[in-house]
Amino acid sequence: MSLKEIRAVVETEVREFDVYFNQTFKVQAPLLNTVLRYIVKRKGKQIRPLFVFLSAGLSGKITDKTYRGAAHIELLHTATLIHDDVVDDSYQRRGFFSINALWKNKISVLVGDYLLSKGLLLSVEHKDYDLLEITSNAVRQMSEGELLQIEKARTLDIKEETYFKIIQMKTASLIESACAIGALSAGANDDTVKKMKDFGIFTGIAFQIKDDLLDYGSTLTGKPSGTDLKEKKLTIPLIYSLQEASLNEKRRIIRLISGKHNQKEVFSEVLEFINQYGGFEYSIDKMNDFKNKAINILHTFPESKYSEALIALLDFTINREN
Repeated sequence: MSLKEIRAVVETEVREFDVYFNQTFKVQAPLLNTVLRYIVKRKGKQIRPLFVFLSAGLSGKITDKTYRGAAHIELLHTATLIHDDVVDDSYQRRGFFSINALWKNKISVLVGDYLLSKGLLLSVEHKDYDLLEITSNAVRQMSEGELLQIEKARTLDIKEETYFKIIQMKTASLIESACAIGALSAGANDDTVKKMKDFGIFTGIAFQIKDDLLDYGSTLTGKPSGTDLKEKKLTIPLIYSLQEASLNEKRRIIRLISGKHNQKEVFSEVLEFINQYGGFEYSIDKMNDFKNKAINILHTFPESKYSEALIALLDFTINREN
């Protein structure tokens, strides 16, 4: 199924959500309104709201609370992307200038804070305290995960176990929240909510492994990036290869990454190193392991258009090329 076909399962709800979500961006302050309109025009695939709606449909039925939960998740996701661009000094997002590239860091941080507050208020105004608890926990985990990654980037010392801890907090926690919110909004029991949380965690980890593979684009897409290496972030293809290499070779690669060398040469040599030790193959196997764990959870539910669409959405997230 294509993303368009997946969306078709909840087409009416997604259309209504777009209208509902865009209304949250209407404000009187001219500068804020300009920035928010720029964000709306360049919004991404809105994958996370899809997880909310499909999880709600699988767990019971889509309700007004589902729309609020999806909006809360998308506001939180958008805010974290804006903040991430500031933290990473990134001047592009989805092929367009980032907010900090156009309006500088101060405005970017304030707009991100504004979106976070809109999400919080949306839940408080409707007394959706259960949803608020889930997203607040996600914000905490994402912040802790980012700080842990920054700490490890300074020392270039990261084990596989720590890597999975980081990506579960940084990436999987938000997809976990989207799936849990979908189930809660449908009135699901605790057992079902727990299943959807676990589904979200496994899906989110597979999603991030795919992202980390795409950063070595010359192997997978013909478009080398190497952003993670530039920022001294060690991800699973390299972590595994370093584990398999001799101590001397490991030290050589770490010195190469930490030194002030030509980035293209560093990327090329690290790429060769990973290929030598099977880091890409290992990472793909790990990604598929988490994918299968997620699918096994869906198989505990009665077969429906929602379970089929969630499996297709999971496939989409790990087969994408950008």
